[in-house]
Amino acid sequence: VYHSNEPLPAFKDVPVSEKQNLFVRKATLCCAVYDFADPTKNLKEKEMKRQTLMELVDYVTSANGKFSEVIMLEISKMVAINLFRSSNPTPRENKAIEGVDMEEEEPLMDPAWSHLQIVYEVFLRFVASQETDAKLAKRYIDHSFILKLLDLFDSEDPRERDYLKTILHRIYGKFMVHRPFIRKAINNIFYRFIFETEKHNGIAELLEILGSIINGFALPLKEEHKLFLLRALIPLHKPKCVAMYHQQLSYCITQFVEKDCKLADTVIRGLLKYWPITNSSKEVMFLGELEEVLEATQLAEFQRCMVPLFHQIASSMNSSHFQVAERALFLWNNDHIENLIKQNYKVILPIIFPALERNARGHWNQAVRSLTLNVRKIFTDHDSAFFGECMQKFDDDELKQEESSSKREALWKRLEEMGGESNPSVL
Repeated sequence: VYHSNEPLPAFKDVPVSEKQNLFVRKATLCCAVYDFADPTKNLKEKEMKRQTLMELVDYVTSANGKFSEVIMLEISKMVAINLFRSSNPTPRENKAIEGVDMEEEEPLMDPAWSHLQIVYEVFLRFVASQETDAKLAKRYIDHSFILKLLDLFDSEDPRERDYLKTILHRIYGKFMVHRPFIRKAINNIFYRFIFETEKHNGIAELLEILGSIINGFALPLKEEHKLFLLRALIPLHKPKCVAMYHQQLSYCITQFVEKDCKLADTVIRGLLKYWPITNSSKEVMFLGELEEVLEATQLAEFQRCMVPLFHQIASSMNSSHFQVAERALFLWNNDHIENLIKQNYKVILPIIFPALERNARGHWNQAVRSLTLNVRKIFTDHDSAFFGECMQKFDDDELKQEESSSKREALWKRLEEMGGESNPSVL
C-alpha cells in the first residue's frame, strides 16, 4: 500500500503512455483505510485520499477508450478494500432488550462516508461506463464480489443502501451472465429474513431493484419466476416489520398480476393466508394492496377466490377499528372492482350481508355507517328483490340465533337450579 505523503501528479500532467501506471499508483494510495472514529487522526492523509478519489472519478468518467484489465483489477481491488469492511454496530438483540423500537430509531450514519461515497461514485461510473467491457470485467466482478456487495445491503446508513441499489441494478443490466445468480442470491436473503431473522435493513431497496427486473420479464413467465412469487414475495407479508418495505413489495406483486392475470388467484389466496388478525395498521396496508391486485384481476380468476376473499372483506368491514372498516368499504369506490362484484352479486351479497346490516344498525363510527349505506344502495339499486331475500334470511337467522341463545340460557338456569336442589350445601 502506497503511504507516501508526497502528492502524485495529476493525470493531465503526464503523457498518455504513463496514465495507466499513474492510475494504478493512485488506486493503490486509495487502498489505505483510515479510522474515522477519531476525527483528529491522519488529517493530511485523509484529505489526500479524498482528493485522489475525486481524480479517479474524473478519470473513469472521461475515459475515451476501453478500460484495460489492469484498470479493472485495480478498481475492483480498491473498491473491495474500502467497501467490504467488517462493521461493528451495537448488536440488535441488545437494543431490543433495552426496549428501543427499531423502526423509530435514527439510522446510524457511517463516519467514513466522506470517503465511502466517492468510492461508490468511482465504482458506479465504472460499471455504467461504455468503456467497461462486461466480458472482461466479469472476471473481477464475479459471484464472490456480488455476494459481498449484497451483504452491504444490511447497512444502517440509508445513503449507502441507495448507492448499492443503483449499482446492483446497473450490474444486473450490464452483466447478463450474472442475472440468474443475482436473483438466486436475493432469494436467499429473503428466505433468511422471512424464516430465520426477520431483521434486515435493505429489503425495501432489494425489492425496488426487483420491481424493475420483474417489469422486464418476458412472457410467458418462466416457472422460476412464478416460484419466486410463491416462495419469497408472498411470504414477505409475514414479518412484523412489513410496513418498512410494503410499498415496494406491493409494486412487485402487482407487476406479476399485470404480467400474467392467471396469478391473481394465487396472490389473493397468499394475502389471505398471511392476513393480520390483531394488527390494524397492517390490515389497512393489506386492503390497499388487495385493491391494487383486484384492479388487475380478470373475471375468471376473481371467481376462483371470491368466496374466501369476501368472507375476509366482511370481517374487515365489521372491524371496530374505523380505518380498517373504511378501507374495506372503499373497495366499492373502484369501478373495476364494483363491476366484478356486480357480476357475481348472488354469491357475494349473502356472504357480506350480515356485516352490512350490523354496520348500518350499530357501528360506532358515523363515516363507516355512511359508507355502509352507500354500499347497501349499490346492491338495492342492482337487484332490490334479491336484496330483500337476503334481508329476510338475515332476519330469520337473527331470530333463530336469539331463540337458540334463549334456550341455552334457560338450560343453564335449569341446570344451576337442579344442582342447587341436589346439593344444598352449595347454596
